[in-house]
Parts: sequence; structure tokens; C-alpha cells
Amino acid sequence: MRSVALGLWIAAGSRLEPPELGGVSHFIEHLIFKGSEHYSSWDIAHLFDDMGAEANAATSREHTVVHAHCLDDDVEQALELLAEMVARPSFVELDREREVVLEEVAMYEDTPIEVIHDDLAAVVFGDHPLGRPIIGRTDTLASMDRETVAAYHRAHYVNPGIVVAAAGHVDHEQLCGLASRYFGPEPDAVVLPASLTLPPVRHAARFTAKDTEQYHVCLGGLGPRRADEDRFAAFVVDVILGGSWSSRLFQEVREKRGLAYSIYSYTSLYTDTGMTAVYVGSRAEAVAEALRVIMDVLENLEDDMSEEAVSRARNHLKGQTVLSMESPGSRMQSLGRCILMGQPVLSVDEMLARIDAVTVDDARAAVRRYWSPASWSAACIGPEPGPFRAATDGFAWEER
Repeated sequence: MRSVALGLWIAAGSRLEPPELGGVSHFIEHLIFKGSEHYSSWDIAHLFDDMGAEANAATSREHTVVHAHCLDDDVEQALELLAEMVARPSFVELDREREVVLEEVAMYEDTPIEVIHDDLAAVVFGDHPLGRPIIGRTDTLASMDRETVAAYHRAHYVNPGIVVAAAGHVDHEQLCGLASRYFGPEPDAVVLPASLTLPPVRHAARFTAKDTEQYHVCLGGLGPRRADEDRFAAFVVDVILGGSWSSRLFQEVREKRGLAYSIYSYTSLYTDTGMTAVYVGSRAEAVAEALRVIMDVLENLEDDMSEEAVSRARNHLKGQTVLSMESPGSRMQSLGRCILMGQPVLSVDEMLARIDAVTVDDARAAVRRYWSPASWSAACIGPEPGPFRAATDGFAWEER
């Protein structure tokens, strides 16, 4: 190929933020595109455009990544631009960009299909830092001034806390030389790691009233950590539960009963814990039945871990893994995340071997550990609480 995916990975995400600075990492993600010591926002925009490159950024609970996809001939210029943006932002358009972020927050809050996942995280993790919304809140964003943002940047977006990752038609020695040039040593800089604690198991239900056509519901509980050996077994269970067209939830809720258009499961991994979850969107007349079917599937999930089901899920996972790793962007993402989080970088063959090693007993053990309805919580956004409340009898109830 003739392209390179570049990424700068920073150990700064919503879980590291003090409550009064909720959303500062996401705010900085925006601000780094607004100019640096040597480049204006216009310079950044037209230089990437002139290269025909694609640049973007994303903030998560545990990291921020600023990335670009460019031609191999443009690696040096692209990395110089990314380094300038990340390490030396000017923060000159802070108030104007604040308004943009506040509009993004407003748009996000008008999109229940997105908000519901943060609502579930808040219920599952409670007061734990992983329960905080990534995008931030209107009140905290409105109170951040330039010095506050700059001070947070100086504490986190520095050499010891940044990983440079690349994949594609790239020369490793050249990349190392460029990284040394654009990220000089900062011997006095100290990047504090996240405080790792295990959140308590909760069994709560949160309802948020909103005038919507559908009820948007997420159910979930604590899942595997990023380093847990049983994470591959959890991935297999997730495929069987709701991660494919032939999954139990897709077949039982959508195909056989027509109770939902969108239904799926997912697993999120973090440093000290994780989350397993299910999403469904359903109309008022169908949501109670959809939730009953979901709970029935969860109650019988261990019995569904047959040799045939596990074998098919392993094959599905292997196919998806290989297909995803054909993309330089996906390879860069995997490399950067592993190095930043201190995880071993597994080759494709090593990942396939880990998936192939998952047995029926492993899958059943993962079900018992992570998919017990008695230790799950739920969140719902909808017009009135009746159908959701009826389906969550026995949960500690929260209503907003």
C-alpha cells in the first residue's frame, strides 16, 4: 500500500478528570485543531487538505487519540502537524470553540440512542470515575478558562504520557527519528496514572423521561478487565448473545417476534474492570415484551454455550479479527492502545490462537461471571416509566 495511519495516543480520558473539570479532555481534543505555536487553525486545515490526508481525534474514558491517514511521502509533515497540535496548542479560540462543544453536548443530549450508553455506565459504575460522561456537562464546560485548560494540558499531554503509533507503508527507524525530533525529553514532567479501584456490583434501574417515539433501553453489568485472560471467552459469549445476525437476541427479539429494529450486545474493557451490555430500542407497545425476552435469554445463556454455538462464534470472531486487521487504521489503533495501556502486542496469529483456545467450559464460566441478571443494572430513556418499571421489578429504582 502507499498509505500510513499515524496516531498520537495520550493517557488522558474522562476517568482521570476531577468532577469539576468534567469534559476537559474532550474540550482539549477540539482545541488542538484550533492552532499551535507555529500553525493557525487555517494552516492546519489547508495543510492536511493539501496532502489529501484525513485527520481526526477521539476521546474515551481512558485515553485520547489524535490521528491522520496520509500518503507515505507525507509522513514527516503529517507527524509534525500532529505533534504541534498535541504538544503545543495555542488555545487562542477557546471561547469560540466552547460554543461549538456546547452545541455538540446539546446535539448529544437530543440523541437518546447515544445518551443511553452513558446512562448505563453511570448506573453500572455508580460514583466510580468510569461512570462519568466523556463529552462533559454544560456547567463544567462553561466554567473552564484558558489557564485551567492549559494547566490540565501541561499535566497530561506530555512526553511520558504519549505513544506514537503507525501502520502501513512506514519505516520504523524513520518514525522513531521523527518521534524523537518532535517530542523532546521532558525530564521534569510526571504523568500520574489513573487510580485503579473496583466498583461495587449494583442492581439498579434508572429511567429518564423524554418525549421519544421509542424506548431506548440498555442493560449491563461489570465485565472483564483489559488484561483478564477470560476476555476472549467473553468475546465468544458476546457473539452468541447479541454480536451477530444469528445471535440469540437478534433471532429471538427481532427475527422471531418483530419487537425491535435494533438490538445488540457489546463488551467494553477498561484497566480495572469492564462492562457487558445489551441495547434495544422498541415502541411502547412492545418494549415490555422485548425486555422479558431479553431477560429469558440471559437466564438461559449458560445452556446456550453448546459446542456448535461456541465453534461458530470462534469462527465469526476469527473472521472479524482478520478482516479488521487488513486496515492500517485498525492496526494503528490496536498498536497504540496496547502500548499506552501496557498490554502485550499480539500478532494476528496469536489473537486467533487465543480465540481458538476458548472452550465450552470457558464460555460457561464467563457467563456465570459476567452475565448474571441478578448483578446487572438497567437504564431507559422514554416517554413514561410504566413499561420499563414493570420489567425491572426488584431493581433499586432511580428516576430523572
